[in-house]
Amino acid sequence: MRRLIRHRRRREHHFPADIFADPAWDMMLDLYAAHYERREISVSSLCIAAAVPATTALRWIKLMVDEGRFVRIADPDDGRRIIVRLSDEARLQLDEYFDDFDD
Repeated sequence: MRRLIRHRRRREHHFPADIFADPAWDMMLDLYAAHYERREISVSSLCIAAAVPATTALRWIKLMVDEGRFVRIADPDDGRRIIVRLSDEARLQLDEYFDDFDD
């Protein structure tokens, strides 16, 4: 999974980054990989993964939470930090998406 994410970033060495702007997809991939790596992703880390200005990333995170694709959880170890995860439904949809690559 991380390999796929690295390949997406390599496009920017050959093409202008803005023609591939897709922050929601980049965030979903990052959260998907984190799920299987058993890592927690904070809002600030997810904003970085989106590779867009923080205000744009935050707007997308809110939209994805509102749509039920992401879940925001208070970090039990740090009250200032919010963890973001894929919803179970979104993770299952991504599982199915990547399973289609096996065909």
